[in-house]
Amino acid sequence: MADEETLEEVERSQISNGGGQKNPLLLIVLILNLIVMGAVAYFQFETHNKISQTMTTQDIERSAAQRHMVDGEEVVDTGEARERDGILFPLEGFTANLAQGDGPRRFVRLNAVLKFSKDSNEEEFKARQPQIRDAVISTLNSKRAEDLLKVEGKNFLKEEIKAAINTFLVDGQVIDVFYVSFQVN
Repeated sequence: MADEETLEEVERSQISNGGGQKNPLLLIVLILNLIVMGAVAYFQFETHNKISQTMTTQDIERSAAQRHMVDGEEVVDTGEARERDGILFPLEGFTANLAQGDGPRRFVRLNAVLKFSKDSNEEEFKARQPQIRDAVISTLNSKRAEDLLKVEGKNFLKEEIKAAINTFLVDGQVIDVFYVSFQVN
């Protein structure tokens, strides 16, 4: 019996002493984990700094747009209107049938604004408005809905409208066409 009591006391003392000791492997893993987390945070910070300091394509385009050469000297643009800006001429809305394809009859509704060159005569726009409207409607009638639903098709339509109107203008020319609304049904 004495042996059993001494064994119990030894076990109790080992349990109480073992609970106070720390596992060295756990401590090493904890320290390594902290070091790795610190390294990851450092590399993320450095990468963020490098990315924020590099110029994006938007920055390059913005600086190129602000700087241009005049008579061999670099001039910085202040954002004011330039001489090459044109005169805007809004057109009334258009509703035109599209070219018949395999499906049902389709039509397009379009509101547009024409941008004429600065040297254009505004009286000529007003006098030729029926011709301008006819050119736009004729161009729209030749298009299929599938062509106009794509971005490339809309851009090509702008170029066709410009070319059609510029054929009969005497003073100035159409620089650009802006769509205010564009709907294909």
